[in-house]
Amino acid sequence: MSQVAIIYTTIAVYVVMIAVIGVITGRRSRGISDFTVGGRNAGAWLSALSYGTAYFSAVMFVGYAGGTGKGFGLWGILAGLGNAVFGSWLAWKVLARRTRDVSSRLKLKTMPEYFEQRYGSTALKYFAAAVIFVFMVPYSASVYKGLASIADELLGIDVNVCMIIIAVMAMLILVLGGYLVQARADFVQGIIMFAGIVLLLVFVIKSDKPLFDGGMSGIIEYARTAEGLPKLNASQWITLWATVLMTSFGTWGLPQMVTKYFGIKDDRQAKRGVTISTVFALLVAGGGYFIGALCYMYFNKADVLAGTPAQDYLVPKMLKLTSLPTVLLGIVIVLLLSASVSTLCSVSLTASSVLSVDLINDRAKKPLGQKKLTALTKILCAVFVVISFVVANTETPILDMMSYSWGVISGSFLAPYVLALYDKKITKKGAWAGVLTGFCIAMIPAVSKIITMFAAPELAVKLAGMGPTFACIAMIASIIVTEVVSRLTYKPSDELYIAPFYSEVKEEE
Repeated sequence: MSQVAIIYTTIAVYVVMIAVIGVITGRRSRGISDFTVGGRNAGAWLSALSYGTAYFSAVMFVGYAGGTGKGFGLWGILAGLGNAVFGSWLAWKVLARRTRDVSSRLKLKTMPEYFEQRYGSTALKYFAAAVIFVFMVPYSASVYKGLASIADELLGIDVNVCMIIIAVMAMLILVLGGYLVQARADFVQGIIMFAGIVLLLVFVIKSDKPLFDGGMSGIIEYARTAEGLPKLNASQWITLWATVLMTSFGTWGLPQMVTKYFGIKDDRQAKRGVTISTVFALLVAGGGYFIGALCYMYFNKADVLAGTPAQDYLVPKMLKLTSLPTVLLGIVIVLLLSASVSTLCSVSLTASSVLSVDLINDRAKKPLGQKKLTALTKILCAVFVVISFVVANTETPILDMMSYSWGVISGSFLAPYVLALYDKKITKKGAWAGVLTGFCIAMIPAVSKIITMFAAPELAVKLAGMGPTFACIAMIASIIVTEVVSRLTYKPSDELYIAPFYSEVKEEE
């Protein structure tokens, strides 16, 4: 059997497997609650792997791994470690149990509903729903581009054909059953990602294709060079840590990640999920960023900085030079396909459900029934996938697309979501102040990018490339403003209104 035939057979097996999971599991989906949060019956493994596969897609493996490797060499591994420690371990420790408790008691299905219940503000719910739907689009578009560059380089598949495959797979999962199907598909996809990244690391480390000797001795030699562990100036350290913090703490305010906690069955499963999600992130993110950090082992620095290969093609070309065995190449493609489809499903489901549940159904003269609401959400999922496909065809680097999306959404909503879990004195005015502060700051790079599409003033070009930095500033500023304004506007009588939101959560002994 030829190489191409083996690869396509591997992909076909994956597609059939996901389709079978979708058909079998989709029959259990009965209403909008099943479709959006899986009936709140997910165990630790399902929840943690669904969280991890939504977290890490080809965006990380290709865009971020290549970008941090190009900019910081082996220092880029800090991003993977940050994702494991801050984005997974600490996030689950701080957020999972309390979010599960609140969402279960109050029957919440979306993040905007959370804001309405906590702050008694329908306007905040509508604003959150609109921002989430609009700014999820560039993130989902970056998912398409991440896998497309891999398929283009390693398989010679037309980029548009590859993106259509991703879109069709995502629609299949979403239309068949939403969260119920997605969570079970994510479990299988998580196992594929575990195995794939381990095999990939082994072959990349053992490869004799780099400019240095193969094996760990070559990596040690590489680490001693100015390219392997470069001396970073203050500006580079700021940019690196902005990337680490945005990709780690940014998940704390992303609705597609937050709603993973909504579906957890009970406290016991939430506690078990801490370890599972952390190990998954350490291996997948740590391994992905490690591979990207080896880029100067394969290419001369002058060529990389000159854009040959382009940033989004660094990792694909590295894998091509590594001469992976045909079967492993197929597994790598399936690994990235799994990661991308899972993330796209999570993003599409989140964006579409907030539009159907929090805007359309809420504003309708007569509330839609369960079946109509579920059908509407499925239609919107399909529309969202198509819109993302169109945006993915623009000439925007993966890193920029993702940072604009994460920056605006997390910059706006991290503070009012996280602080409200622990602080009864966060007020509606404080929440609004924090949301608007974070939104305005995070919009600066995105607006600058739009300006550069029509002209190229030096300042706009510079700001457009500072998405991670502004995302971090937005999150920090939003937290400070929310706290300060809440302290200035808090009244003891407010506690009577928000009391139902809180319940005692037993801490671990």
